[in-house]
Amino acid sequence: MHGTALSGWLLVAVCAATGAYCVMRLRSDCARARSSAGGEALMGFGMAAMAVPAAIATPPSWIFAAYAGVFGAAALRAGWLARAHGNGGGHHLHHVIGSLAMVYMALSMSTPGGHAHGDHTGPASGIPLVTGALLVYYVGYVLTTGVRLLPVAGPAGDGGARGWGARPELTLACRLSMGIAMLAMLLAL
Repeated sequence: MHGTALSGWLLVAVCAATGAYCVMRLRSDCARARSSAGGEALMGFGMAAMAVPAAIATPPSWIFAAYAGVFGAAALRAGWLARAHGNGGGHHLHHVIGSLAMVYMALSMSTPGGHAHGDHTGPASGIPLVTGALLVYYVGYVLTTGVRLLPVAGPAGDGGARGWGARPELTLACRLSMGIAMLAMLLAL
C-alpha cells in the first residue's frame, strides 16, 4: 500500500485487533453468527497482512496471487451463504463485495507500478471506475453502520450478562473499523 509507514502500521493494528475479536466471536452459540465471524476474521487478518508497509517488509512476488486466490475463494463462499440464506443473507453479500475488493487490491498491487492507477496522462487521469465504485460503496457502508451504533432509547435494565463474543455493539464497531480501514486502503491504492 502507498502512504506513510505510520498509517500502514495503524491499519495493521486496527485490522489485526478486529480479526482477533472476530475469532472470539467464533465461539457464539448461533451458527449464523459463527459463519459471519469467520469471514470477518479472515478479512481482518487479510487486511492487516496487506497493509504492512512495503518499506518494512517487501512481500514476495507470489503473495499477491495468494491473496487473490484466498479472497476469491472467500467471495465464492460468501456468495454461496448469501444464496442459502435468501433475503437474510445481506451481510454475506457485503462479504462478497469486500472479498472481491481484496482481490481487486491484490491484483492492483501486483502490477509493476504497484497500484491500479497506472501512469495516466491527460483527461483520462483520476480514480479508476472500480476504485471509485468501491469507495462510494464503503462510504455508504461506513455511514450506515455508524448510524446503527448510535444509542437508541429502550427499556432500562442490563439485558443479562453477555460475554465479549456476544456483544452486538462490539460487532458493529468492528465492522465499522474494517469499513474505515477498507476506505483507507482503497484511497492509498
